[in-house]
Amino acid sequence: MSGGETQVAGSAVTYVVLVIYFIVVLGFGAIFGRNTKSTKDFFFAGQRFAWWIIAFSLVATTVGSYSFIKYSQVAYQHGTSASMSYTNDWFWMPFFMFIWLPVIYFSRVTSVPEFFERRFGRGVRNIVTVVMLVYLLGYIGVNLVTMGQALSAMLGWKVTTAAWVVAIICAIYVTAGGQTSVIMTDLLQGLILLIAGLALLGVGVWTLGGFGDFWHAIPEAIRAPLRPYNHPPEFNFTGVFWQDGVSQTMFAYFINQGMIMRFLAARSEADGRKAMAFTILCLMFVSMVAVCSGGWIGRALVETGMMPAPLDPKSIFVDVADFLLHPAVFGFLMAAVTAALMSTADTLINATSAVVVNDIWKPYIRPNADDKHYLKVARVVTISAALVGMALVPLFDSFKSIYQAHAAFTAAITPPMAVVVVLAIGWKRFSTRAALITLGGGILAMIVSIAYPDVIKPFSFGVEPGGEGFRAWSFQRAAYGFMVTFVLGLIAGKISPRADLDQIRGLVWGTVDDARRRYKGSAVNYSVGKPALLAVEVLDEDDLPAAEVTDAEGFMRGTRHPVRVHPDDLGNLDAHVGDLLLAIHPHPIIGGWSSAHVEVTGEAPRPGAIQISKQALAAAGLEGVDRLRMRLLM
Repeated sequence: MSGGETQVAGSAVTYVVLVIYFIVVLGFGAIFGRNTKSTKDFFFAGQRFAWWIIAFSLVATTVGSYSFIKYSQVAYQHGTSASMSYTNDWFWMPFFMFIWLPVIYFSRVTSVPEFFERRFGRGVRNIVTVVMLVYLLGYIGVNLVTMGQALSAMLGWKVTTAAWVVAIICAIYVTAGGQTSVIMTDLLQGLILLIAGLALLGVGVWTLGGFGDFWHAIPEAIRAPLRPYNHPPEFNFTGVFWQDGVSQTMFAYFINQGMIMRFLAARSEADGRKAMAFTILCLMFVSMVAVCSGGWIGRALVETGMMPAPLDPKSIFVDVADFLLHPAVFGFLMAAVTAALMSTADTLINATSAVVVNDIWKPYIRPNADDKHYLKVARVVTISAALVGMALVPLFDSFKSIYQAHAAFTAAITPPMAVVVVLAIGWKRFSTRAALITLGGGILAMIVSIAYPDVIKPFSFGVEPGGEGFRAWSFQRAAYGFMVTFVLGLIAGKISPRADLDQIRGLVWGTVDDARRRYKGSAVNYSVGKPALLAVEVLDEDDLPAAEVTDAEGFMRGTRHPVRVHPDDLGNLDAHVGDLLLAIHPHPIIGGWSSAHVEVTGEAPRPGAIQISKQALAAAGLEGVDRLRMRLLM
């Protein structure tokens, strides 16, 4: 398709495949969301998912609404340097895995703002709640407008019409099943999008005559994996590093409520660490190849004359797929793109619901309502979030490209929060007063940079403005915001009274063991042990009553289900009475999403079997299982 023509990609087969896909996604989400009976299930999926499910669902969320369209456009224009955004996350990984993950997992916060209240008090939590909602709702709008543009190119729909379709579908299955539906549909979608993107690359390379012909068809000037240091203004190494690698990555993994809820749904801290490592070191590289493939192949096809020039970079992915693939295969690929586009939107909608319920409704509107009331509110907010996102579609649709819209939005919102999180969990001295000064000053600095963009120039590393007002130095605004806020935070931390260490144990670096001990309620068992496959002896709830566990500050730790295990089996597990175990479905695949945290409260009468209640089995979706794989948790 040339840049001056209007043409609809695909055929009637495309519509059929897309409709079938939507039906499958809705059914998949409904099936796995049928056990959603509480807010813990709705937001954290019962904390029963294995690392590999978390990892693939993280990819489907990260490689989300804008990825195929946005990165194919950048890959078409700038070649292999489009990979920069997917290969600059690694240096945050140790900080996340060994400090932030155990802090949030064992403190059992229901939202990121709740962590800030624990660490700094109600005032800081209120500011963070507002910033979080602005970020999440704006991000929903970016996702929906991207979906609208993609379906407009594929099917000829208006952008707003396509966005409405996606908003409605996401609202339906997130409202029905919450986080379980989100994780399981994103698992399906993540697998599809990776296969589809890699398949498009394979077909393109084959069409061009092999990898050597493909590589040499790409102009030598854009084969380098990194762009020049400070040009062009719209895509350069310095800008991408600060906007994406530092500020956006920090916000995405450490603050984005949707991402945090993924890790809180993991069945153990170890599973969360494995998910993070596998995502960053393996899946993100594969994902980068998948989402950039359309742009790389498109550029090669144009350079060899197989596709007519000029092509519109905004629709390059759809144009290349339509050119290379049979209509049925094209329909499947567009379903995969739709999967990627929807998977971020559903996470953000569910995350917005969590923030509103846990940070506004519970503390200020109905603090003592029952859980059914909060679950109903969560579902209403889910629909409302989709509607607010739709209202923002015209704003983001006015930008020249999704890449520019996304970069400008995240660079303006993320730096102050990113800095405060780093100081909050990495510096024990950092106090409430310091946090208020840093947040307030950082937000003010970002507002000033939008009104007077020239303040960014000293932090621009020689990059030209590339626009006016909000669009000026859209990437470098992140460098300005991060550096100014970080210096302000260091000064505020030094001049403010030192934080009371006893009040922040378990919430800051160096006190992670306190977080684990508080979560368990007793000394932590760090033994490795051996998993054991034990027969199930089901008892009535009266014989093994579950208990709602709270910590010393009164924060709910969730339902603790008791089990009885014979001393011989406890010896093999390296466990003792009072320890926490994981009860996992014996099937290696089903066990990935069917498990439960249980507490050893006594001894079973015979070896090789455990006593467990019907309620515990039902809560984990393990009804009818005659054997369970038991593993020491802590």
